[in-house]
Amino acid sequence: MDFENAREMALDMPGTAEKDHHGRPSYSVKKKIYITLWLVEGRAVLKFTPAQQAAFSAEFPDAFAPVPNKWGQHGWTNVFMAYCNDRLFRYAMDLAWRNVAPKWILPTRQPPPRA
Repeated sequence: MDFENAREMALDMPGTAEKDHHGRPSYSVKKKIYITLWLVEGRAVLKFTPAQQAAFSAEFPDAFAPVPNKWGQHGWTNVFMAYCNDRLFRYAMDLAWRNVAPKWILPTRQPPPRA
């Protein structure tokens, strides 16, 4: 998975805005961030629920891991791009978007198939 593809996928999500967040590109819907790209570190950070985080980390331990601080306890999850394919990333990013998007915007996007 490469960052340009991740950026395009994020901008394809309804209501998404791209902004700088502490020197890193972030993507939000209605001012709620759901993904931040850490280009130098080769990872993205997604906003999952703690249950989603646990499931992804268990099923794909090379690709997903909790952020190692209090942010991780709130569902923020590292995605190691070298170990994540496009389909899995799109599915995970869609979940993160749904976690922060207002309810009225959810019907504007069909969920992608599970990876």
